[in-house]
Amino acid sequence: MTEVVDFINSLIWSPVLIALCLGAGLYFSIITRFLQVRHLKDMVNYLFRGGSSEQGVSSFQAFALAVSGRVGTGNIAGVATAIAMGGPGAVFWMWVIAFLGAGSAYAEATLAQLFKERVDGQYRGGPAYYIERGLGWKWYAILFALCTIVGTGICLPGIQSNSIGVALEQAFQIDPIVSGAVVAVGLGLIIFGGVKRIGLAAQMLVPIMAGGYILLAIAVVLANLPEIPGILKLILVNAFAMDSAFGGMLGMAISWGVKRGIYSNEAGQGTAPMAAAAAEVKHPASQGLVQAFSVYFDTWFVCTATALMILVTGSYNVKHPEGGFHVEGLPGVEEGPQFTQAAVDSLAPGFGSAFVAIALFFFAFTTLMAYYFYTENNVAYLMKNDSPARKVVFSIIKVIFLGVVVFGTVKGASLAWALGDIGVGLMAWVNIIAILLLSPLAIRCLRDYETKRAKGLDPDFHSEDIGLKRAPFWERQDLPKE
Repeated sequence: MTEVVDFINSLIWSPVLIALCLGAGLYFSIITRFLQVRHLKDMVNYLFRGGSSEQGVSSFQAFALAVSGRVGTGNIAGVATAIAMGGPGAVFWMWVIAFLGAGSAYAEATLAQLFKERVDGQYRGGPAYYIERGLGWKWYAILFALCTIVGTGICLPGIQSNSIGVALEQAFQIDPIVSGAVVAVGLGLIIFGGVKRIGLAAQMLVPIMAGGYILLAIAVVLANLPEIPGILKLILVNAFAMDSAFGGMLGMAISWGVKRGIYSNEAGQGTAPMAAAAAEVKHPASQGLVQAFSVYFDTWFVCTATALMILVTGSYNVKHPEGGFHVEGLPGVEEGPQFTQAAVDSLAPGFGSAFVAIALFFFAFTTLMAYYFYTENNVAYLMKNDSPARKVVFSIIKVIFLGVVVFGTVKGASLAWALGDIGVGLMAWVNIIAILLLSPLAIRCLRDYETKRAKGLDPDFHSEDIGLKRAPFWERQDLPKE
C-alpha cells in the first residue's frame, strides 16, 4: 500500500503542480499590485471588527477557524520534514510561497464570500460553490467537493492524530490508541455542536496555543542569538544550492519548501475559503484580506519559529537523495516533532518533549476541528435539498471522521504523511485552476473595495456594484427582480 500511495503522490506532486502553485501566487500578487503589502494595515484592522450572527461567525472567528486549519502538525513536524528532505533552504521557499500565496488566499476567500449561501441557517461556501455559480461547471464543483471529502475527511486527519500519538507516547509513554480515543471524545463534543461551536472553540484555543509556542521559540532563539546571522545565511545560500554542503539540492529545496508551505498555510488549497465564507462581513474583499494575513501568521510567524529553533540548535538531519545524510545532527532520529522536541530540550533539558507534545496536541486538535468543518461543508453542498436524510448523513460522517482520527494514531507516520499529501494535492489542482479562471471577479471586487475606501467610506457591497450575476446573497433587496 505504501508503494502505491507513494506512486500516486509522485504523479500529483509533479513539478507541474509546484510551478502552478508558485505561478498562481505570482499572478495574483502582480494583478492585485501586491495587496499583501499595500493593505497590510487593513488586514490587521479587519481581524477585530464586526460581530457574529445567527448565520455566521465574526471575522476573527473565521480567521481563527482558518488558522486552526493552517496551524497544525505542519508547523512542527512539517517544517522538520521540509528541512530533512530539502535542507535548510526549504525554509526560504516556504517564505516565498507564503508571500505569493497571500495573493491566492485573498482571491479564494473573496470568491467564497461572493458566492456564499445560507444552508440550514448557516453560511456555507467555498470552491464548490464559486465553481458552480461563477464558472457554471456543476461537474467541476462536484469534483472539488468529492476531492475535499476524501482529502479532509479521510487522507489528512491521520497526519494530525498520528503526530499527537507519537509525541504523547515519547513524552508521557501514553499508548497511541488511548491518545486517539481521548482526541475523538473531545472532538466529538465540539463537532456535534455545529459550526458556531467550532468557531468559538477555535477563537479560544488558537491565540493561546500559537502565542505560547512563539514565546518559547523566541526564548530558544535568544539563547542562541549569536548564531542567527549564520543561520539566515545558511538558509539563503542553501535555497539556491550555492554551497558545497548541500550541492545539487536546489530542486529538493524548492519542492519540499513549496509542498510543506502549502500543506501548512493552505494558500490555494481551497480549504480556508470554506472558513472565510462563514464570516459575517459587509464586503467580501475584507474577508479576503483577513485570510491573506492568516497565511503570514502561519508561515512567517509559527513555521519560522519552528525552523529557527531547529536550525539554531543543530537539532536536525538532512537526508541525501542517494542515501545517507548531508547533515546528521540527531543520529537515529526520524524527521518529525522529535526535531523540535530536541531543540527545546537544548534550552530546558527534559522540558522539550513534554511542551512540544502538549503544543502539538492543541495544534493538531484545532486542525482536526477545521478538517471536519471542511468535510461537512462539502457534504452539505452535495446534499442541498432539505431531505430528512441530511441529518442522518451528517451524523454518519461525524462517526466515520472520528473513527479515522482514532485509526490515524496507530498507523505509520510515513503512510499518514503520504496520504495527506495526496489530499492536499488533489484539492490544490482543482482549486487553483478555478480561482485563476475566476480571477477577474476577485479583482473587480478588490477595485470596488479600494474605490470606496479612497472615498473615506466603510465599504459595503452589493453584487450590482460589479455587475456580478448568480450571487443572490449580495443582491440588493430593494430592487425589483427580473
